[in-house]
Amino acid sequence: MRTISIGKLRGLQQLANGHGILTMCALDHRGSLKRMLADGTGKEIGNQEMVDFKLDLSQILAPRASAILLDPVYGAGQAIAAGVLPKITGLLVSIEKSGYSGSSGSRITELLPNWNVRKIKKMGATAVKLLLYYRPDLDDVSEKQLELVGKLALDCENEDIPLVVEPVSYSLGSREDRPQDFACVKPQLVIRTAEQITAFPIDVLKAEFPADLKYETDENRLFDLCRQLNVASQVPWVILSAGVNFDMFYREVEIACRSGASGFLAGRALWQEATDIRSRHDRKIFLETTVLERLDSLTELANKYATPWYKKLSPSKVDETWYQHY
Repeated sequence: MRTISIGKLRGLQQLANGHGILTMCALDHRGSLKRMLADGTGKEIGNQEMVDFKLDLSQILAPRASAILLDPVYGAGQAIAAGVLPKITGLLVSIEKSGYSGSSGSRITELLPNWNVRKIKKMGATAVKLLLYYRPDLDDVSEKQLELVGKLALDCENEDIPLVVEPVSYSLGSREDRPQDFACVKPQLVIRTAEQITAFPIDVLKAEFPADLKYETDENRLFDLCRQLNVASQVPWVILSAGVNFDMFYREVEIACRSGASGFLAGRALWQEATDIRSRHDRKIFLETTVLERLDSLTELANKYATPWYKKLSPSKVDETWYQHY
């Protein structure tokens, strides 16, 4: 079992609920959210519309989530300043730029300019989140991506703040032209990625579900793949929603949590339909009813089946002299 420092231990306690389960909401979308709002409302979306959407989401979801993930551009600072985040709710803040550099077949994650781990710790956040485009079978590209993970892991150790890494796989054009072709390779991509990423001193893996439910229907196979993912990950892991519909995500969360996951970090599966609602008043009603009901049902599910995060991590030794060498 991997040991963690006092600061990271405290951070993970703040990310989880009282059961040690991570029931978190993702609201750090930027470019994709702006496109969704523009398509849904039929008008150009400015910065304030982005901020308002995130503030509404934060105000309604944060009190029922163990933690909330926000970006520094439209969400994190604004939510703190507006007073919409309860003091008991953990705050993850993203560090990467939206999108990627390089080609669609060799994606490189870049960090936001003038933004770093020290600033995230300084603002009072609970954890740092890195989205990482990753293919373990692309040696040159994966090496560069792993260098970034290693650098941020060291920065987070120095600042004693948890690091949550979200590796996202992608198809390679003509090799995986059809969705079913990519679905065939995705399980091993996700499992190998977990093994490689968690070899670094990160603290939580935000993992993709290791199968596509549109093409894989064998329930025994789905459980087996999630158990393989659990073995591959040296740290607690949670399932991301990746834009699937809520019913599909609910099934993914149940299978993952029954196979060793420590919860979820749910984004669009919770709230994506809200981007089609033009009236802010009507949107809030949808968030306060349908979206909260979804979050509550996922939380109930995770509390029932998930593995507490501390089953994979333990505190380093603390005695009467610990502060002298901290």
